[in-house]
Amino acid sequence: MIKFLLPLTLLVIISSCQSKQQEGKQVSNIDSTLQVKATSILENKLTELNALSGQAIIMEVQTGHIKAMVGVERKDSADYLPCENFSQAHESALMHPISILAALETGKVKLTDMVDVGDGSYSVQDRELKDHNWHRGGYGEISIKQGLASSSNIAVYKTTEKAFGDDAQAYFNLLNKVNYGKPDSIAGIANLKPAYFVTPKDSGWSNTAFAWFCIGYNQTITPIQMLTFYNAIANSGKMVQPQLYKDSTTVINPQIASQANIDSLKQALEYVVTDGLAQSAKSDNVQVAGETGTVQLEDGSYIVEFCGYFPTNAPQYSIIVSIHKDGLPASGGLMAGDVFRQIVDYMNE
Repeated sequence: MIKFLLPLTLLVIISSCQSKQQEGKQVSNIDSTLQVKATSILENKLTELNALSGQAIIMEVQTGHIKAMVGVERKDSADYLPCENFSQAHESALMHPISILAALETGKVKLTDMVDVGDGSYSVQDRELKDHNWHRGGYGEISIKQGLASSSNIAVYKTTEKAFGDDAQAYFNLLNKVNYGKPDSIAGIANLKPAYFVTPKDSGWSNTAFAWFCIGYNQTITPIQMLTFYNAIANSGKMVQPQLYKDSTTVINPQIASQANIDSLKQALEYVVTDGLAQSAKSDNVQVAGETGTVQLEDGSYIVEFCGYFPTNAPQYSIIVSIHKDGLPASGGLMAGDVFRQIVDYMNE
């Protein structure tokens, strides 16, 4: 019985803020049955990993309606309890496809272009940018599409460097154009802040800042804001406002990027699941697409994530899974991707 009480408690938490403001006029988009199941799946994975906390958010692609929104964390006991962690922002390697899309928009690169990532370690000024397999000799020469599927930091950086050269500000201007980091506020999510970026205009900018930003560092963004962007990719470039309550769909940007580049990126995200590091997210019931991400925070802990959507031919739902854990192993594909797959399988039984 306890398993069912926790998600219902979360529903009350989610609903309370907005219902007080709207005097009960708003009706939640949350599917209570899906909320319970997603909570159970996430809690089981967090227990298995002995993780600190986690989120799972499920959204309708075309409307932005949030169908489930799970936030749990481990307190002093071994139990995971519902929490309002939806405004907590962090660095995210889910940035990879977004940087690639920005590069594609310049017209200077295409996904079939080859890039040499060498032995998996690349010097950027006085710092070493490394791929996850650097100790195994790296990937050598691969296509940009393969680099994305392999979560190659070097491939992403070299691609964005080729597209933007020394003009890092042009990269940030393009991110602004495609509304990366939006929305700044969502009814029902308390204390949500704008995504934070270190840009060339800021005092914290350095010669190496661009290399680490384009792979997800030097910034903080919440999972719901990251999901908003991936949902726009699934929605053929149309970015809509996430909504916890039934309301008319609000369009943030009718077309974040060219249709051709959106279509190319969608094919690449499908390839990440079929042939790349996100094969744990693959479902036997429906074709999915998405990206895996793993970052190490300053305190040494890890954020492992997967964000994707299904079905690939006509996307209906987008999902983000974000897990905060201590220590290695840390794999967005194997850990968050598996939660994604279980949720997708349940929704397509």
